[in-house]
Amino acid sequence: MRPFDFSAPASLDEAVALLRRFGSSASLFAGGTDLLVEIKEQIRQPGHVIDLKRIPGLETLAFDAARGLEIGALVKVRDLETSALVQRHHRGLWQAARELGSIQVRNRATLAGNVCRASPSADTLPPLVTDGATVHVHGPQGARAVAAEAFFTAPGRTVLAPDEIVTRFTLPAPAANTGRAYLKHGRRKAMELATVGVAVSLAMRGDGAVHDVRIVLGAVAPTPLRARAAESLLEGRVPDATRLDEAAAAAAAESRPISDVRASAAYRRRMVGVLVKRAVLQALENIR
Repeated sequence: MRPFDFSAPASLDEAVALLRRFGSSASLFAGGTDLLVEIKEQIRQPGHVIDLKRIPGLETLAFDAARGLEIGALVKVRDLETSALVQRHHRGLWQAARELGSIQVRNRATLAGNVCRASPSADTLPPLVTDGATVHVHGPQGARAVAAEAFFTAPGRTVLAPDEIVTRFTLPAPAANTGRAYLKHGRRKAMELATVGVAVSLAMRGDGAVHDVRIVLGAVAPTPLRARAAESLLEGRVPDATRLDEAAAAAAAESRPISDVRASAAYRRRMVGVLVKRAVLQALENIR
């Protein structure tokens, strides 16, 4: 392991100033589940590590019926997994938190780290998009907000500038009669990257038709992918068996998977259809 300098700033402005000073040689440290492993394996060799844990206000996890859910940048994935509020109001995100890595990893990893890593197979990304999350960042010009759907630009890349820091996430409170779900398919039951991930959010009207349908696919495109054709087939309609089959087929057609050591593109595309149908049914069962 190469030696590096270490700073623990006490404010966001101080952390941003350090990022500007050290540039590409700096790495941010929150949970460290990726950073420390990569330093040890010499995949990443930062000259300066900036610890965010002394900065106040980044550990908030709170829900309000008017403002929705707020998740600070230092909130651990395990905190989401054990939160009754997250389970009740953002069940897809709660399910994704349960799927991420091992319990040891979840006790250290932060949601912000998983998001900024921007892996196509990251579990938390699809439900954040379906739930209409906003990513709040702080930089030299102050604070700005970016919709989660627009935050990811390519594998491992986001709209974050080199001198910006994610500070929190806000998710609007779900409307009445909303159901959500996240399903993941992999080769193992635990500690596995998603071969395919599917998040669904929908609401039901009194006549049995669904609306505000959002379906987001993970691990089958460079970034989380809205299955808009599938959404349009369900929007405003009763989700009967025929309609579900059509939506599942449309989502599979919209996906853009690759072949790699974990699965072929054809297999992933087929599993998209299977998981979309299952996730919609589960979201319907989860309506509150």
